[in-house]
Amino acid sequence: MLAEEKLKIISRNAVEIVTEEELKNLIESKERPRAYVGYEPSGEIHLGHMMTVNKLIDLQSTGFEIVILLADVHAYLNEKGDFEEIREIAEYNKKAFIALGLDESKARFVLGSSYQLEKDYTLDVLRMARITTLNRARRSMDEVSRRKEDPVVSQMIYPLMQALDIAHLGVDLAVGGIDQRKIHMLARENLPKLGYPSPVCLHTPILLGLDGQKMSSSKGNYISVKDSKEEVFRKLKKAYCPARQVENNPVIEVMKYHVFPRFERVVVERDEKFGGDVEYLSFEELAKDFESGKLHPADLKAAAAKYLNKLLENTRKRLK
Repeated sequence: MLAEEKLKIISRNAVEIVTEEELKNLIESKERPRAYVGYEPSGEIHLGHMMTVNKLIDLQSTGFEIVILLADVHAYLNEKGDFEEIREIAEYNKKAFIALGLDESKARFVLGSSYQLEKDYTLDVLRMARITTLNRARRSMDEVSRRKEDPVVSQMIYPLMQALDIAHLGVDLAVGGIDQRKIHMLARENLPKLGYPSPVCLHTPILLGLDGQKMSSSKGNYISVKDSKEEVFRKLKKAYCPARQVENNPVIEVMKYHVFPRFERVVVERDEKFGGDVEYLSFEELAKDFESGKLHPADLKAAAAKYLNKLLENTRKRLK
């Protein structure tokens, strides 16, 4: 696969790459570069997690070795439970990510506590703390913190550790949602000061919840890999999906970020009196028809549910 073809696959549906030139140089100079994503273990694996899993699958297809950090220490610092609870959830997360399509032979799963409690890592955290202002650490943590109004000291340690994970895992490319940008920029700026290379960073979008608001576990406005076929149809039928509106439309986002990257053709089934079935070979074609009013929200929702269920069918079987 040529470098330009790899770049096209890696960059699709990304918000930004910092920087594209560095990524191109990495692809051309290294036969098997290493990319990583860090996840706080979560009991609900949903479409938000699938965003980065899809990108990891893209990276595997272009020759990257994948490292998935199951960040149990980070989760502990962010008040997600005790270590025993967190590690049990981490094991479930590993099974879910593999079930979603990651090639296990090209991926390495690492528990944070397997190296983050070692002397060298701890000393690096202290070294990083000496060159990072309190305001910078707090800003870096704002997007992912559970306690924004009254933060505890552990939350200031979190971004320092996340930056150092990139170095200690030997990562060339750091992947994450755009909410991770400030932490990644901290890594790019401060890791070289400690003698480590600066990583290339790739950021994916943050999906809207099905109600058009921020996705939240407390609101239940998401689709989980545990949801049944019927539940996926029910949730998408009720989803916010204003006619002709492509931007800020969660159902359109499902088609753009989950369906079209995994299916070469998408058929929207319709009654003959509404024009019959229509086939799309690209997201752009579908978006154009929806914006013009040729594609009704109800038909879009039904298609999104059908293809999302196809993606989740194997996942559900493997997680039973």
